[in-house]
Amino acid sequence: MSTLSVRLPDSMHKKIKELAKKEGVSMNQLINSAVSEKLSALMTVEYLKKRGELSSREKFEHVLSKVPNEEPDEKDKF
Repeated sequence: MSTLSVRLPDSMHKKIKELAKKEGVSMNQLINSAVSEKLSALMTVEYLKKRGELSSREKFEHVLSKVPNEEPDEKDKF
């Protein structure tokens, strides 16, 4: 495990402290969770871009052509 010092504005530090208390976790746990969520989002975007590069419009349309052209069931309508 590594240690990281981070400079935060006082207002942000106060808000993190309040949220951590409200959630019943330490500030460290809250920050760790927030960073993990952000990393996950960024890595997902990167993954989807790479997957998109492996495909083509032609492949997409081929798969889409297999979907029947009919109205959805009533329970599937908004």
